[in-house]
Parts: sequence; C-alpha cells; structure tokens
Amino acid sequence: MSGTDRPAFGITLRLLSGLLGAGMFVSVKAVSDKVPLGEIVFFRSFFALVPLVMFLWIRNEFPGGLVTRRPGAHFIRSGFGALALFTSFAAIDRLNLAEAILIAQLTPVLVSVAAVFLLSERITQWRLGGLVLGFSGVVVLVWPELDGGSKNSARLLGYAIGLVSAVLSALALIMVRSLNKTESPGAIALYFVLASMIGALFTLPWGWVIPDIQTLLLLIAAGVFGGFAHIAMTLAFRYAEASRLAPFEYVALLWPFLADLFIFRLQLSTAFIFAVPLFLAGALFAAAEKKKN
Repeated sequence: MSGTDRPAFGITLRLLSGLLGAGMFVSVKAVSDKVPLGEIVFFRSFFALVPLVMFLWIRNEFPGGLVTRRPGAHFIRSGFGALALFTSFAAIDRLNLAEAILIAQLTPVLVSVAAVFLLSERITQWRLGGLVLGFSGVVVLVWPELDGGSKNSARLLGYAIGLVSAVLSALALIMVRSLNKTESPGAIALYFVLASMIGALFTLPWGWVIPDIQTLLLLIAAGVFGGFAHIAMTLAFRYAEASRLAPFEYVALLWPFLADLFIFRLQLSTAFIFAVPLFLAGALFAAAEKKKN
C-alpha cells in the first residue's frame, strides 16, 4: 500500500466532507429567498478562503504551494466546479433541501462510470454492488416526488438544474482525482474558490442586497463550512480512488433530510424510511471490499 493509497482514511474524509457540506447547504437554503444567487456564491467562496489559507499555512504551502505546472487543468476543473456551485445553489432555491441533494446523488454514479473510462480505474463487484444498492435508495426516494402530480414549472426547472449540477460535479471530481497526482490539494481548492468568486462578481449588474446580521452570519457560515468541506473532499480523493469513494456519497443524504425535519420543519416522507436501509447498505457493502495484493 503506497503512502497515498489509504482507502479507509479517504472514506472517513469523504464522510466528514458530506457533513460539513450539509452545514453549507443548510446555510444557503436559509438565505436563498433573501439573497441573489450570485451574491450567495460570492460569500460562500470569499469566506471559504479562511480555512483554505489556514490549511495551506499549516502545510507550509502558502504561497509556494500555489505554484502549478498544470494551469490549464486547474482552469478546466475550476470552471466545472464553479458552474456546479451555481447550479446546485439554484436547485436548492427551487426545491426542498433534501430533494436538491437527492438529485446530486447522481454524481457518484457518473463519477464511477467516468473514472473507468477517463482514469483507467477498475470497477469491482463490491463497488458496483454498493452503487446499485445506493442508487436503488435514490430511486425509492425520488419516485413518489416524480409521480405526485404537484410539480410546477419552478420545480421542473429545479430538477433540470440539479441534473446539470450532477454532471458538472462529476466532471469536476474526475479532474480533482487527476490533479491530485501532481498538485497540492490546497491549491486545487483555492483556484476553485477564486474562479467561483470571479464568476459571482459578474452577477453584480443584476443587483445584490445588503444582508442583515442574521443573514450575514449564515452567508459567512456557508463559506466556512464549504471551505472545510472542500478540503476534506480534496484530500479524500488523494487517498482513495474516485470509484471507491462513490458509494459513500449516499450517506450524505441523511443530513439534508434531518435538516428538513428539524430545522425547516418539513414532514419526513414514508419513502425515506424505506430508502435509508438501501443506501446505508450500499455504503457498508462497498466498505467490505478487501484490498487485493
């Protein structure tokens, strides 16, 4: 096992990233009806710089760690990541938090498929079984929503935007795995944040607002949570293959459902109760894989 091949540590980091990411999404959802999309993206990106710079400083990679030999790859990854951030926040604005994150669970399926073709990673029966179980849980969760007859144009647009976000996120994560072979994780995260900030500034002509204290604190929280979540996610892909981490994306579904239940006071659906064992079983099934010598 090489120094960067530590799957258990990578899985732990990915689970932590999901929890921190949930904190970011809750903060974004709480302000989505008060603050324009571009302004939310800017605050999320700007205050993510705090944990990112701390991370680089602790690792003695600031500013030297920002030097890169692959600016083009960083540009592509940052572009995909920034667009995915915009689209994911737009989906959250139009859907319940759990619904928006649910659509995002298509990302690991897309990552696993893309990693086999683009990164020459292997797909084992354990990973495939975990993905099938997890995706079955997603189907159980989303099916009643699709068949409920209550969709309006905004919700249809939200589902479409969420699907686009899943595709963009998968492409960004594939680039993270590729960049991790030669680039600093902190640099990967920092360039993504800078790209998101620049993209957000282009929305200024559409009007920003002056937030009140509570809204400002939530915007800051979104950035701090997002920054730490991105560090954990980037490191996870350094220590484990993208296709091995993919099934554990489904565990992150727990947090938005709990947020809808206890923070946003939304009723827990019966479908959730049936789906939880499926995607948890998928995560456990994938974790049971033994490293082959």
